[in-house]
Amino acid sequence: RLAPDRMVPFSFPLSKHALWDPVPMGDVIGSHIAYYRNPKLSVMEKTLRLAYRHAKQSERKAFACFLLGTLTVDEDGEGVTLAIDRFDPGREV
Repeated sequence: RLAPDRMVPFSFPLSKHALWDPVPMGDVIGSHIAYYRNPKLSVMEKTLRLAYRHAKQSERKAFACFLLGTLTVDEDGEGVTLAIDRFDPGREV
């Protein structure tokens, strides 16, 4: 189930202090949640409506916020579920 043409390397934001040695070690491996699990997304309607209302009231085009939830492995071990249940509009500053 490897799909190297669809894989995108991830990177961390720039910082003034390195917390680890950035030199690559070992072979390149793919890390994607859908390789071995069947992902599901569950969003509570209340959370989605609150985020939508907040985005409509925002005067800026670029709207940033946080959607918080939990990631659980299904009982059969074949899938993972991301359950979004909280909305945090963040801070303006």
